[in-house]
Amino acid sequence: MKYMLIMRATDEAYANMGEFDFDKMLETVGAFNDELIRAGVLLAAEGLADPSEGVVVDYSAEPALVTDGPYGETKELFNGFYLLNVSSIQEAVEWARRMPMAGPGFKTEIRRVPTIDEFPQDNEWIKKERAWRESTGQL
Repeated sequence: MKYMLIMRATDEAYANMGEFDFDKMLETVGAFNDELIRAGVLLAAEGLADPSEGVVVDYSAEPALVTDGPYGETKELFNGFYLLNVSSIQEAVEWARRMPMAGPGFKTEIRRVPTIDEFPQDNEWIKKERAWRESTGQL
């Protein structure tokens, strides 16, 4: 089963990341990533650029409104993710407990990623997506 570990941090914790020794952070995260790779559970992992570099598309109006930066009232920022292929949510939790970027203000949300097999297989769009996934080696 696939699980996404969504790394979150409060605004304050995110701001304090600048105080970390970057080389030490790379070493710590790299060692954790190496464990995931050696265990054969890592499918993908990405961090995100500073939220001030992004935009928000708000569909509350027509046409959709595009604004700079993160939502105006952020309590926690989504900073990156890991996508793991593990046997259960309990195994995903065990990996999350070992996450190197931890401490006050940091959280990891864990969500199962449904497979295409869980959707109606007779649906035209599911058939097209399945064919695309097969052609790209995803299935």
